[in-house]
Amino acid sequence: MSLKKGSEIELLIESAAFKGKGVARHDGIAVFVPGTAPGDKVRAVIVKRKKKYREARLLEILEPSPDRIKPRCSHASTCGGCTWQHLPYSAQLKIKEDQVRDHIQRIAHLDPAIVQPIIGCEDEFYYRNKMEYSFGTRKWLSREEIEKDEYVDDSGLFAGLHAPGRFDKILNLNECHLQIPASYQILDTLRNYCLQNDIPAFDTINNTGYMRHLMIRNSHYSGELMVNLVTFSDKPDLVDKISNHLVTQFPQITTVVNNVNDQPNPTAVGRIEHVLFGPGTITDTIGGYTFKINPNAFFQTNTKQAETLYSVARDFADLNPTELLYDLYCGVGTLTLFMSSYAQKVVGIELVDVAVENARENANTNGVQNTEFILGDMKQTFKPDLHSKYGHPDCILTDPPRSGMHPDVVKELINLKVPRMVYVSCNPSTMARDLKELNEIYEIEKVQPVDMFPQTYHIEAVAKLVLR
Repeated sequence: MSLKKGSEIELLIESAAFKGKGVARHDGIAVFVPGTAPGDKVRAVIVKRKKKYREARLLEILEPSPDRIKPRCSHASTCGGCTWQHLPYSAQLKIKEDQVRDHIQRIAHLDPAIVQPIIGCEDEFYYRNKMEYSFGTRKWLSREEIEKDEYVDDSGLFAGLHAPGRFDKILNLNECHLQIPASYQILDTLRNYCLQNDIPAFDTINNTGYMRHLMIRNSHYSGELMVNLVTFSDKPDLVDKISNHLVTQFPQITTVVNNVNDQPNPTAVGRIEHVLFGPGTITDTIGGYTFKINPNAFFQTNTKQAETLYSVARDFADLNPTELLYDLYCGVGTLTLFMSSYAQKVVGIELVDVAVENARENANTNGVQNTEFILGDMKQTFKPDLHSKYGHPDCILTDPPRSGMHPDVVKELINLKVPRMVYVSCNPSTMARDLKELNEIYEIEKVQPVDMFPQTYHIEAVAKLVLR
């Protein structure tokens, strides 16, 4: 059988691949099937044909895996936000640890034995401190709705998350278990208020309407709660009424902000920002350091587990009070400040100007005087001139974006030959790619997976490198 597009086939799912897809094999060809679990026997249809593999859509589970469980959320099979809710958390952790080992062996060409047992998250649900919901005029219909005999209207006002791969259709959420329960409750209240008061959702096709996004941020330690209403136009009277309604219904809300994004781009960052209630910010704590969080500022999404991740990085760095540390891709300085008490000085480098401003403010707020933050593109800033100005580092901490480090940065790290390096990654595959190059002069002693996002396929990892 050639497994052409449209072919239906029975498969036994043997393992799991990155992004949460189950993997089966047919005549030596790998077939990736989302929504499945190792051990599932399924019926699927081929939807994409590539030279070395196929992608398929699940049609039916013929025999469930012994590990399969009923997801907590009714949207789990459709949403795309939670990839692994149909597996117990222990099985999720094993899959993630195995994936890190696979990347280290297959991409970095290193001994997979250097990968340590994964550190799981204490909270399997309700761990996120930020959720961004979207409003829209087109509803994503479930398979059950499509197969109904009667007509199902998919137009109107809907609020939830974008359907996977669709910018124009909204999965109208009835529940969500990733952030504190108040998060979904606020979404539901706002959706009902808009429906009752004829407040239209933003139409991404025609660029009309009003409500675009609802962003909710909560502080793990202080309990502060921010509501950010993202609208397409600036209507103070209308948004004030919405704000007053939400604050009345949810007294735990400590601040409400209105971001006005009147541009075609889909972001929640507004060209105009109004504070409607409270201070316009919330505060949270990591490792004893307090951070002020603006509506659109970056902050670790899982506050509690970020402390675990940072503790691993601290232990791998093995600093002493006389040493100089460089923190590459430092963001708003959360990890920089966390490491500051263990070194003589920490120099943070970051591309985003607002993040650098926030980092400097965070250092001042916490009375930290041995940090310095530099604004610049890493591949242009991380050069010999920088080392001449600030000194040759004893240790380097790098926490790059999902794409990993630019080849020029990797080359400079090889040339610099620092005694120790710690690589923090949100994408073990690109980390493995970089480790393959760095292995030229650094011994990669350990790789520690840390699960920051239960129920999803995302996995963080920290690598310890020592100069050969």
